[in-house]
Amino acid sequence: MLNRQSGPQLTGADTEAQTGSGDVGQTQLDLRRIQAVFRRRMPLFFASVLLALVVTAIITLRATPMFTATANLIIDRQQQQVVDTQAVLSGLPADSSTVDTEVEVLRSRQLAERVVDTLNLTQDPEFNSRLAPPGPIESVIDGVSVFLGAAAPDAAREQLSAEAAALEKERVVDVVLDRLSIRRAGLTYVMNVSFTSEDPAKAARIANTFADRYMLEQLEAKFDATRQANTWLNSRLAELRVEVQGAEAAVAQYRATNNLLSASGSTLTEQEISTYNQQLATVRAQQAEAEARLRTARAQLARGSTGDDVGEALGSIVVQRLREQRATVSREVADLSGRYGPNHPDMVRAQRQLVDIDAQIQAEIQRIISNLEAQAQVARERTGSMAGSLGAARGTLAANNAAAVRLNELERNAESVRALYESFLGRFQETSSQEGIQESDARIVSRAKVPTRQSAPNVPLNLMLGLVLGIGAGLAAVVLAELLDSGLTTSEEVELRIGLPALGAVPMMSSVADGVDRDLTPVDYVVAKPLSAFTEALRSLRASILYSRLGGATKVVALTSALPAEGKTTTAVCLTRVSAQAGAKVLIIDCDLRRRNVNRLLGIEPTVGLVEVLNGSVKLDQALIHDAPSGAWVLPLASGGFTPKDVFGSAAMDNLLADVRKKFDLVILDTAPTLAVSDTRILSAKADVTVFLARWRKTPEKAILAALKTLDQAGAHVSGVALTQVDMVAQAKYGYGDAGYYYSSYKKYYAA
Repeated sequence: MLNRQSGPQLTGADTEAQTGSGDVGQTQLDLRRIQAVFRRRMPLFFASVLLALVVTAIITLRATPMFTATANLIIDRQQQQVVDTQAVLSGLPADSSTVDTEVEVLRSRQLAERVVDTLNLTQDPEFNSRLAPPGPIESVIDGVSVFLGAAAPDAAREQLSAEAAALEKERVVDVVLDRLSIRRAGLTYVMNVSFTSEDPAKAARIANTFADRYMLEQLEAKFDATRQANTWLNSRLAELRVEVQGAEAAVAQYRATNNLLSASGSTLTEQEISTYNQQLATVRAQQAEAEARLRTARAQLARGSTGDDVGEALGSIVVQRLREQRATVSREVADLSGRYGPNHPDMVRAQRQLVDIDAQIQAEIQRIISNLEAQAQVARERTGSMAGSLGAARGTLAANNAAAVRLNELERNAESVRALYESFLGRFQETSSQEGIQESDARIVSRAKVPTRQSAPNVPLNLMLGLVLGIGAGLAAVVLAELLDSGLTTSEEVELRIGLPALGAVPMMSSVADGVDRDLTPVDYVVAKPLSAFTEALRSLRASILYSRLGGATKVVALTSALPAEGKTTTAVCLTRVSAQAGAKVLIIDCDLRRRNVNRLLGIEPTVGLVEVLNGSVKLDQALIHDAPSGAWVLPLASGGFTPKDVFGSAAMDNLLADVRKKFDLVILDTAPTLAVSDTRILSAKADVTVFLARWRKTPEKAILAALKTLDQAGAHVSGVALTQVDMVAQAKYGYGDAGYYYSSYKKYYAA
C-alpha cells in the first residue's frame, strides 16, 4: 500500500490475497477469458480474415493458368541378360538410396541444359523473358543498351553477345528447373517427372523429353565406357603378349642350365622328404602312446596300487589265470577257516598257496611294467633315427633349393604375366561381345499426356490457404491489439497490473440509462433515478471508500486522477449527492483552482469560495452553498479566485479541514490531475484516504503508475483505484469474472 511507502506494486502474496485465485488461477488456461477477448476483438478479427480472402481471391483470379503433365519412369530391376558376362558399367542396384540418387540426376542442371537445347527453349517467350513484349521501362533500358553497344568496337560487341547468350541460356535453364518437379512415388522404384507450362501440349512435350534424355544419357554412358574399355584392353594385350613369351623362355633356359628338370613337377629329394615326414609323424605318435602307457602305469603304482588295475595287466592272460587260481584258493581258505581254524595243516598249506599266487601276480605285473619301459625306449630310438634321416634329406634339399631359388622366381614371374594376360584376354572378349547390346537401367512406364485441366492456380486450395492465413492474421491482430491496449478494463487488471485494490467502477450513463433519460446529466440522474444501476454503482464505490481504511475513520476523501478529462469531478459530485441521499452530512470542496468544474456541473457561480475562506476574507458558513436536490453542501471556487500562493499547504487549510471534520460526516476533495498540478500531492497527504480514478480503456498504465509514484512520495494513503466512464455493454465482453461481465443478467433488477 502507498501509505506504507512501498510503491504502487503489490507483492505476490498481496496479489494472491486480493484476487482470490492464487497460483492456480494464474497458471490454468481460462477459456472464458479467451472467449471474452475474442468477442470484443471480433470486428478486427473478421476484418483481417476478409482482407486476406479478398487479397487471395484477387491474386488467384489474376494468375496465369498453368498446366502440369507427368511422365512415369521406373528403375528396371529385371535387366535382359543376352550374354552371361559382367558389364563394363554395371547396372544400378535396387535399393532406396539409388532411386533417390536418380531423382537428383533427373533434377540436374546438365540434363536440363540438354532438354533446353533439344527443344530450343531459348527461343520460347514463355521461358525467355527477353522475347516477351517489353514494357515501357524495359524499352528505355533496351534503347540505352543498343545505343551503348553501337559505339563499342566490333570485337567487344561479339564478346558481349556471346556472354549475353550464355547468360540468357542460364536464365532459361533456371526457369525450366523451377517448372520441373521430380518425385519418387512412395517407397517404390517409380519416379514421376512433372513439368508445368502455360501450354498443356508444351508441358507434355517437355516432360517426355526429360524422360527420353535421361534414358539416352544412361545408354550413352554405357556405350562410351565399353568403347574406352575395349580400346585400352586391346593395347594392353599386345604388351602382355610380349612379356609372357619372354618370361616362359627364361624359365626353360634356366632349367636346362641347372639340371632341374622333373617329370612330376618335383625332385626326388622333395619326394623323399615327404615320405620321411609321414613316417616321422607315425613313429612320434607311437612314441607318445608308449610313453603315455608307461606314465599311466607308474602313476597308478605311485598312488599305492598293487598293479592289478594297470591296463596291460588287465589284458594279460597270465595275470587272469593267476587271479582265477587265487580265487579258488581263497574259497578253500575260507572253507577251511570255518571248519578247522587257522592252525590246521590244510589251512596253513592253503594260505601258503595264496601267498605264492600273490607273489607270482606281482612278478608278472613287474614284468609288464618292464616291458612298457622297453617299448617306450624302442619308440624313442626309432623316432631319433627317423629324425636323423629326415635331417640328412633336408640338407640335400637345401643344396637343391639354393639352385632353385632363381628358378622359382622365374616361374612366378612367368605365371603372373600369363595369368594377367589370360585375364585381360577373357575380359576383352566379354566386352567385345557386349558392345551394342547395352540397355538403360530405367524404362518409361507411361508417357506424359496433354493435361485437360489446369494445375494452377488451384482456386479452392488458394481460398482455403487464404482463409487459414486470414485466421492467422486475425489472431495475430487480436493479440497485437491486446498487447497495445495499455488501458485498464477490469477490476482484476487493476489489481494485477497496478497492485492496488479495485474500489469499483462508475458506468457511462449512456450505457445503463434508458433512452428518455439520456438527456440528463450524471449529477442530475443520480437524484432523479436513485434506484438505477448508475446510482447503485456510486453507492458501491462509496461503501468501498468508507471501509477501505481498517482501524481508522474515513472522513476526508481526496479524489484525483493522472490526467484531465477522466470523469473525476463528475464522480466527486455524484458521490457527494449519493452520500447525502443516504442521510450523511456531506461536503464537497472544489480544490481544482484552474478548472472550477464543480460550479459548472451544479450550475452555480458564487462570489466567494474556498480561496476567500483560506484568506480569511469570509467565514466558512458564508461560503458554503446548500445543494437542495440532495441535501449536500458545497464549498466552491469563486470566479477569479485563482492564486499562485500555496494555499493548500498553509495552516489555514489544515484548520479548515479540522473544522469540517467536526461539522460533516464526509468531506470530498475534488482535486486537480496529479501529473498536471502539484496541489494534489499536498491535499492527498492531508486527506484520510485518496481515491485514484482512471478512465476505462483510456488512461495509459504508465501514466497511472507515474501518478501513483508521486502520491506515494507525498505520503498519501491511496485506498485503491476506481474505473470511470465504463461502457457496461462493452464491459461484458472484457470483464469475465468482473461484475460488469454479468450486467446483462442483473440489469433488470434496477428500477428505470
